[in-house]
Amino acid sequence: MLKIGPEIHKVAFIKNELGLHARSAAQIAEIAINSKGNIWVMKNEEKADASSIMDILTLVCEKGTKIKIIIEDSADTDILNAIVDLVDNGFGE
Repeated sequence: MLKIGPEIHKVAFIKNELGLHARSAAQIAEIAINSKGNIWVMKNEEKADASSIMDILTLVCEKGTKIKIIIEDSADTDILNAIVDLVDNGFGE
């Protein structure tokens, strides 16, 4: 994919006590699966496919971890916002 201009992303912090675990990763993947392009969750220099629960879990994000949600298609801005809102609300826990 040819990328023109800067990536579209938002930063969020894991707020729930259990961190980013299987249930919360599944919630992210459920949202990301509807995207037009790729969506990534990034911790430091590690990047995970947001539509893959197992990929997300490899990031090992504890409470307080800073993550970046990246979209490759501007049509996925609503999905980006939904994932950030989910993280900001502690995955409803």
